Amino acid sequence: MAELGKGRRVAGGERDKLTTDLKKKYAAGASIRELAASTGRSYGFVHRILSESGTTLRGRGGATRGKSKKSS
Repeated sequence: MAELGKGRRVAGGERDKLTTDLKKKYAAGASIRELAASTGRSYGFVHRILSESGTTLRGRGGATRGKSKKSS
C-alpha cells in the first residue's frame, strides 16, 4: 500500500478504496499499528476508519494482569 502523506485529506472514492483495503488487511490479522505504518497515517486515523466502517476491532493482546490460575 502506498503512503498517503501525513495530514493530506483523504475523501470520496480514495477513502472508500482505503477503507476496503484496511478492512481486508485487518481481517487478515494485521494490527492497527502495522496498517498505520504502511499507509503513513496515524494510529488514530486508521482506528477511526475501521470503526466508522463497522469493523469489529480486536481486543488488546499481551499478558493480562489477573490472578494466575494454578492447577492442583
